[in-house]
Amino acid sequence: MDRPISVLLVDDHEMVRIGLAAVLDTEDGIEVVGEASNGYDGIRMATSYRPDVILMDLVMEPIDGVETTRQILEVHPDCKVIVLTSFIDDSKLYPVIEAGAFSYLLKTSRATEIADAIRAAARGQSVIEAQVAAKMMNRLRQPKSEPKQQLHDLLTEREMDVLKSVARGLSNQEIADELFIGVKTVKFHITNIFNKLDVEDRTQAAIYAHKHGVAE
Repeated sequence: MDRPISVLLVDDHEMVRIGLAAVLDTEDGIEVVGEASNGYDGIRMATSYRPDVILMDLVMEPIDGVETTRQILEVHPDCKVIVLTSFIDDSKLYPVIEAGAFSYLLKTSRATEIADAIRAAARGQSVIEAQVAAKMMNRLRQPKSEPKQQLHDLLTEREMDVLKSVARGLSNQEIADELFIGVKTVKFHITNIFNKLDVEDRTQAAIYAHKHGVAE
């Protein structure tokens, strides 16, 4: 990029925001453009500043990081949301990834790791903290009963196109751009795909596609 990567901090702990801002302001090519102490302020500031990257806390009031992420990406889909949290339990991990979070880091991460994740996100590369990645893989390795039929045969031609794009790791906006359809239409197709394939999230849908040879 020929300009600094603009970063918005969304965290309800003031000292966390102060510490992150102080550290990131010393990093070349990174500029903190705002700090939000709750989800509503985060949505407002994301709409106003349109940052390249958002560092998002999960546990906040009155709305949590999952809902904040979902609402921000509805109006600013090009933004890359990096979750920065102390939690890796299922009730928070999978919902925020489904909401569109791009990367997932723990607050125990070193400052250099956070800065590197911001730069990676600006390049379109996700970073998943090792403990989180291991947890996700363990869940995916859990055996599931084999379907009695090829469930993907139930998909329409357009749903199959969307599934292949999901298997390639494309975001909703990228799928919409590639298939020349709206983001809301993409979401509608993805919901149908989940229901027809009996999967819970994008990762499981992608694994299904690769396992059954329908991914490009």
